[in-house]
Amino acid sequence: MTTAVKVDDEAKARLEELQAEIRLEAGKNVTQQELLSRLIDDAYDSREDVVDSFRESTVPASEADIDAFLDDTFDSGTETDEADIDDILYG
Repeated sequence: MTTAVKVDDEAKARLEELQAEIRLEAGKNVTQQELLSRLIDDAYDSREDVVDSFRESTVPASEADIDAFLDDTFDSGTETDEADIDDILYG
């Protein structure tokens, strides 16, 4: 059973370009359906990366987020070096 999937012109062009590259480099003709199935299989194996690619990026932080963070910080007046931090964290 096949189902039609609508893609924009840019995605269609990139799919055709990849299809042509497979034909040239691997010497094998593949249909767009075969190619999409392979891409989906590969994406399924690394689905965590695919899901993450749809998350809203928080890096780098926006200026508003940086300002909000800095608004809640203060200088305690105590000087701290790496040894102090290591001692606090690792005992």
